[in-house]
Amino acid sequence: MEFMNYESIQVGILSNRTIKFVLNGDFTSTNGATYSGKQKAKIKEGTVFFNDEHFEEITLNPATNDASFDLIDVVIGINFHWERKENQRFKGSLKFITEAKKLTAINIIQVEDYLTSVISSEMSATASEELLKAHAVISRSWLLCPIQRQEVRGEHGIQLPTTDYQLQTLQTSNFKHIKWYERDAHINFDVCADDHCQRYQGITKASTLAVETAIEATRGEVLMYADRICDARFSKSCGGITEAFENCWAPVHHPYLSPIIDNVEAPAGFDIELTTEDNAITWIRKSPAAFCNTTDKSILAQVLNNYDQETTDFYRWKVEYTQAQLAELIARKSEIDFGDIIDLIPIKRGESGRIIELKIIGTKETVTVGKELEIRKWLSETHLYSSAFVADKYDVVDNIPHRFTLSGAGWGHGVGLCQIGAAVMGEKGYSYKKILQHYFKGAELKKVY
Repeated sequence: MEFMNYESIQVGILSNRTIKFVLNGDFTSTNGATYSGKQKAKIKEGTVFFNDEHFEEITLNPATNDASFDLIDVVIGINFHWERKENQRFKGSLKFITEAKKLTAINIIQVEDYLTSVISSEMSATASEELLKAHAVISRSWLLCPIQRQEVRGEHGIQLPTTDYQLQTLQTSNFKHIKWYERDAHINFDVCADDHCQRYQGITKASTLAVETAIEATRGEVLMYADRICDARFSKSCGGITEAFENCWAPVHHPYLSPIIDNVEAPAGFDIELTTEDNAITWIRKSPAAFCNTTDKSILAQVLNNYDQETTDFYRWKVEYTQAQLAELIARKSEIDFGDIIDLIPIKRGESGRIIELKIIGTKETVTVGKELEIRKWLSETHLYSSAFVADKYDVVDNIPHRFTLSGAGWGHGVGLCQIGAAVMGEKGYSYKKILQHYFKGAELKKVY
């Protein structure tokens, strides 16, 4: 396969009515002017208003290689429990456009420079060499996959868009609400900068020689299956078994994103057919051996940045709600008045034990919700760690529980590479090629540029 030339990409960083920024060095604009220092742009009369002029859009290009720019109050961790604002620094060009009655700041950056930042932003830049190389390959594959995608048909005959940047709704009614998310329709740029795509924070997170070496050592390398670049997904912790792509997103089967045991062999004493409820309950309530089952802080620090380390007990975890808390939360997040919550019943689980369809029974309404991310959104202020959980009811009076405990496994959707598991594998001496072979069965490593 001859890969098309795609040297630079556009990354959407921040949207607001007014955006403050600092140009560290000289930048030249599309109108020929040169700017530096503290600046401000805002939306005015439907245009980009900058330096007392109106523009349909404007791009500021660095005049020298060492020039950079700072964006003020960039929101990171959008809708997660650690959401916050921080100032971020970027290399490359800065572009402003208008969309949805706001300004959007876009960073135009070289692909390999983008990847250097992603690896440093997604995990600690001090991670092991083999983990960094593995992540470089999957991040590059994930980024470039949509470019070469022409057409995909799901197992139910669903025609997907050429980029997969769509929200798909299978069925929504009073009784069933099945919804899944893909890379949203970023029609004005290639990817966003938050966890929704890949965490990208420019050069804010200090890179290291190890990151730069890993990027250069794998330059142009991607995972391929059947002569196509793989849609290489990853999450923090699979919980012991990875999940199938189609159980989280569109009903399309990718053989290289099939479930795998995150260990050399299946742990003894477990029936790992986790689509069966009794087996899933046993698996989730216990703590089977797995690469990602670790409490080694030095290894976790390779994957978890400071704000990620605010999350504890991610391999196995518990969340408790009172009846009032859970009923109010579900009503607010779903916009459905269930009344009191009587029960949470798994209807369908995936191969990792993640719930794909959950029946919520209330005194006023009963709805089956899916897929996994929608379940996590309904049952948490932000996102529940994962949908692999068992719900226990306590203090039941007149069939109404007054307390609920969700005991769960893993952090994230669990598809593809398990970051914590891969970190452990790296520490155990596995090469990045072996790590990739473990998580992406049947995929091949190829250099496309």
